[in-house]
Amino acid sequence: MSIVTILGAGAMGSALATPLRANGHVTRLWGTWLDDFRLDALQAGQPHPGTGVPAPEGLEYYRSDELEQSLAGADAVIISVASVGVHEVTRRAAAFLGDKLLMLTSKGFHTSPGGGIGLMPEAVREALGDPGRTLVSIGGPCKANEVAAGRLTASLYASEDADAVAGAAKLLATPDYRVQPSVDEVGLEIAAPLKNVYAIALGFADGLQERTGEPWHNLKSALFAQAVAEMSLLSGAMGGQVATAYGLAGVGDLEVTGLSGRNKVFGSRVGAGATVPQARQAMADAGLTVEGLDACRLSQGLVAQLGLGSEELPLLSAITAVLYGESEPLATLTAALRY
Repeated sequence: MSIVTILGAGAMGSALATPLRANGHVTRLWGTWLDDFRLDALQAGQPHPGTGVPAPEGLEYYRSDELEQSLAGADAVIISVASVGVHEVTRRAAAFLGDKLLMLTSKGFHTSPGGGIGLMPEAVREALGDPGRTLVSIGGPCKANEVAAGRLTASLYASEDADAVAGAAKLLATPDYRVQPSVDEVGLEIAAPLKNVYAIALGFADGLQERTGEPWHNLKSALFAQAVAEMSLLSGAMGGQVATAYGLAGVGDLEVTGLSGRNKVFGSRVGAGATVPQARQAMADAGLTVEGLDACRLSQGLVAQLGLGSEELPLLSAITAVLYGESEPLATLTAALRY
């Protein structure tokens, strides 16, 4: 039995308490200053507001001012806060982390103090002042509500340190929460935020069906294939394995995100006839954050750093033009297909 602290009481952070408790580990859930209402609900025996699933029995709760207590004596820590908070939460926790096994579920691109664009693990290492710190990235097609409910899920755990991956898998893997090990941290961390961007385009095809009353499945499939090819290319350009995009982190995660979720819904609104500003406002009115919007914007900085552009990544460039320009969506997206 180990002691595992989850930093972040959002949907995925709370969901991972299910496999941890199933394996008999002491599991602590620490919430940021924005998580009080989630902790209130769970402690009252109510479903988590983000997953609709109650907490597993025996889960321990810590408030934002109890960070040190939540980490005392812990063997492992899972960082599962919103991407914008990863650096700050890690900085606050740094003095209490020691050599604990670190895992990361937060996904996105990180802007360094110098303005460069990097991957999310860099935010953790930067906050710790340790560029070589071992970290296990967690990704793949993992809808938090299904993980929380104990429905079968296959996830990808990646780190250059195979022993760290094995240790993380031993903590969390169950018959219903399966873990595939990988040494390709870069490939996973490229696919994770980009799948949100490409899911917007997949949602657009669904919206076209709503607008026209006719299926656009062929377009959606072509967009899907182009998206996977571009994730693979960008992964290779960053030093990752091109094959990772064709597994759980790429194809798998893009599939589940293109079926449901906020990015898909946003894209569907545009496909159905809303302008991009109208779709953004509708999502904001519903209290929903579209992660793919920021990921798309930041990805352009990363692409430029690598010396790539629209020739190599035409669909990513087209989505950017639709979201941040005044391009007509259907013509722009179809022109980006290399088929």
